[in-house]
Amino acid sequence: MSGDVAFAGVAEQQRLLARGAISSVELTNLYLARLEKFGESYGAVITIMHERARAEAKRADRERALGRVRGPLHGIPYGAKDMLATVGAPTTWGATPYRKQRLDFDATVVKRLKDAGAVLLAKLAMIELAGGFGYNEADASFTGPGRTPWDRNFWSGGSSSGSGAALAAGLVAFAIGSETSGSILYPATFCGVTGLRPTFGRVSRHGAMALCWTLDKLGPLAHSAADADAVLRAIAGSDPQDAAAVDAPFPVARRRPRLGILAKGTQKTMPAVKRNFEASLRVLAEFCDIAGEVALPDLPYEVAVGTIVRAEGAAAFRELIESGRSRELRNVNDRTGGYIGYATLAIDYIDAQRQRTLMRAAFEKAFGPYDAIVSPTLPTVAYPIGVPFDEAYPKYPGVANLIAAGNLTGWPAIGIPNGFGHSGLPTGLSLLGRPFAEAKLAQIARGYEARTDFHTRRPPEL
Repeated sequence: MSGDVAFAGVAEQQRLLARGAISSVELTNLYLARLEKFGESYGAVITIMHERARAEAKRADRERALGRVRGPLHGIPYGAKDMLATVGAPTTWGATPYRKQRLDFDATVVKRLKDAGAVLLAKLAMIELAGGFGYNEADASFTGPGRTPWDRNFWSGGSSSGSGAALAAGLVAFAIGSETSGSILYPATFCGVTGLRPTFGRVSRHGAMALCWTLDKLGPLAHSAADADAVLRAIAGSDPQDAAAVDAPFPVARRRPRLGILAKGTQKTMPAVKRNFEASLRVLAEFCDIAGEVALPDLPYEVAVGTIVRAEGAAAFRELIESGRSRELRNVNDRTGGYIGYATLAIDYIDAQRQRTLMRAAFEKAFGPYDAIVSPTLPTVAYPIGVPFDEAYPKYPGVANLIAAGNLTGWPAIGIPNGFGHSGLPTGLSLLGRPFAEAKLAQIARGYEARTDFHTRRPPEL
């Protein structure tokens, strides 16, 4: 079987399965072999689940032979960030103190994907404890740094580092990641794939490691916007075991989309990021109304996110901190970062949450009549491994304002590849939408993909 199949989108793989050109077992064995061959070299995988994967693939093939196809993900192999509980493998949270932890149930997302006929291949690497203790360099997991398949000397992005790397390397057909403040959009950008951060509450987090109860979200990384949309629909919905999870429709745009451009969004970016973004705007203008710049209210988004994550993260890992076992973490910042969170004042946390309410109101007003706000996803390409993040690109100290603000408001965003820059590394474009507007964002992204081919590019070594 050609290795090209490993990089095919979900829809194309489903067509191959439907006409009998491949079986789910064959597709699964292809990915299992690639995980064995490449997974460690990219820091992408923690546990390969051979037995479960083959059993689920055989079931999918049997059902297909009987005329029962569960949907667009039937028989499609995927990987899950190792913060999700799964039967048959440890759930390590990327951290040494939890390397032997076993949770003998499937997280709701994993269960829903199984119900959709998808095949779980592996537990994918992640930044230890999803980065909540303040890591400042790529080497922050017991599996070592995640490496982007575009150049192994650069980071794949965190904290869903394995999800981005595995997808870009053709080790899975899609992956599940999580975002508290950037952990889907960062790896999507650094690995040149699509990441869809859903609205807070769109997807149940039952069975997922908790870092920050009021910010955590689970969502897909995929080869295209259509794939990400299909995965999100399969995992979305209310869950009695997660009070924040709700049922909500997936409305699409019935008219020409109206886009706002983030004001000063390219002011502190690499030249290639700015150049690629301007080129993207010209493409978007072919089928969208570009309605001018949108200035976000000047509010302390990053400070508020940091305060909330530190306080809730310390509460989530209180036993780890108080026992002293946080000193077993790999990254030097993480060994002490929990204590900083532990010392966060209650008044600071309450004030951050109060400010968050004001930010939501201001954000709603600023968003105005737009279907989405468009911006570069990040100001730079991937960070070099072995260099502290805050020293990687000192000429470009820009911050991804829409990431912090979007996570605070709980609004959805999609990040898609839009070109290449320094060292041949990918750059990204993001669209931020209103609550539960994921389908509209995917619709706009599909329009962009129909006019470009960046989402079809693959790393040269692979």
